[in-house]
Amino acid sequence: MTKQHIVKKHIVTSYRNLTPEMQEAVKEKYPLGFTEAMMRVDKPNGDFFYAVPFDTDEVAYLVKIDVKIDDNAQEEDEKDYYDDEIKGADELQDDNSDQNETTDDDVDI
Repeated sequence: MTKQHIVKKHIVTSYRNLTPEMQEAVKEKYPLGFTEAMMRVDKPNGDFFYAVPFDTDEVAYLVKIDVKIDDNAQEEDEKDYYDDEIKGADELQDDNSDQNETTDDDVDI
């Protein structure tokens, strides 16, 4: 007996557009979150979105997942934290160097 090849319908949809039952089924498939299964999908116009695969008996879904991209990360990397001079640092260093010198009176025998 040969198995008949069934062609599934392929649908790209947003997670929030799924029915509550389908959303629950997606959560059950990915109980630890979407991070490991998520893929980036590039569109012809240069935009992109992130999605996870989810199959039912009749439909193969590509479920779009909203991802917040931290644009500030690159800006933070570009900041130079070492340019700022700490006022009074040289004076503090000079004051502490005097205290670090030991004399015979400071040593306990």
